[in-house]
Amino acid sequence: MKNAARPAILVAVVLLVVAVISEAQQPGKIPRIGYLSRRGEPTPTNPDPNANAFRRGLRDLGYVEGKNILIDFRYAEGKTDRFPSMIADLLQLKVDILVSGTSQAIRVAKQATQTIPIVMAITGDPVADGLISSLARPGGNLTGLTRLTQDLSGKRLELLKESVPKVSRVGVLVDGSVQGSDGSFKLYEAAARALKIQLQMLEVAGPNPDLDDALQTASVGRSTALVAIYSAVLVRYAKQIADLAIKNRLSSMFEGSEFVDAGGLLSYSANDAENFRRAAYYVDRILKGAKPADLPVEQPTKFELVINLKTAKQISLTIPPNVLARADRVIK
Repeated sequence: MKNAARPAILVAVVLLVVAVISEAQQPGKIPRIGYLSRRGEPTPTNPDPNANAFRRGLRDLGYVEGKNILIDFRYAEGKTDRFPSMIADLLQLKVDILVSGTSQAIRVAKQATQTIPIVMAITGDPVADGLISSLARPGGNLTGLTRLTQDLSGKRLELLKESVPKVSRVGVLVDGSVQGSDGSFKLYEAAARALKIQLQMLEVAGPNPDLDDALQTASVGRSTALVAIYSAVLVRYAKQIADLAIKNRLSSMFEGSEFVDAGGLLSYSANDAENFRRAAYYVDRILKGAKPADLPVEQPTKFELVINLKTAKQISLTIPPNVLARADRVIK
């Protein structure tokens, strides 16, 4: 009996070893990231620099797309009302982490899930917007990087004054439908007093702002320059705002470089691509077990001044050499 049982035991052991080896050789679950953007679908002639920077950050950390990480990209084509359905779609795909640099998308995502980690890349003031408890301890399922858009208000006015020394009155374009827009305007007011600049509020309301009337009002009100406070609605109309500023002979300063790419004169802001590259670090930490609530929200360390000389020429403006020398990027 003992000899007869040995073959059966041997077969069982062999089968068990084969099963263990087979299980060990099976690849583990590949993490899936959901990436949300308000931009249009990227093309070879119109790429998404933020997505490319995010991919670069992941590669630097050892991730290879399609092998040990998957990214599902969703582009809203400027239509932010698409975010709820896009996020629902990504949640149905069981993504491990959501990544976005758009406040509306982040807010919708936070309402849609309290368990899936969310990494923000460039949103303005997440504490004031009620998205997190504090920068040091965000709490909940949201962390990432803040753009500090409003905290740069004084620097933008200084750069505008240096670029256009005779400016004394500036129209400030505000999307009145955005929570906290009054506070954003007040930050500019404080800086304007020190520079002896008068401000003229130009309030519009999304999603279809009357920009033509607002910029004509600035011109009629003797404003010779324009500052646009960043919002998802206004960035959708970046080219129209830039064109209208040129038409009304207004020197323009913006809170994001995409406005200058569209024809605006100046922008000074955190380097968005750098923030998206850094967002990969948060994704890596979370995939390795860190909780979003315990990861402090970082403030940007790299800022960029972008100048559009083609626009300067169109409004017969000469940018002083000392300002040009400090530009991180010049559009000629």
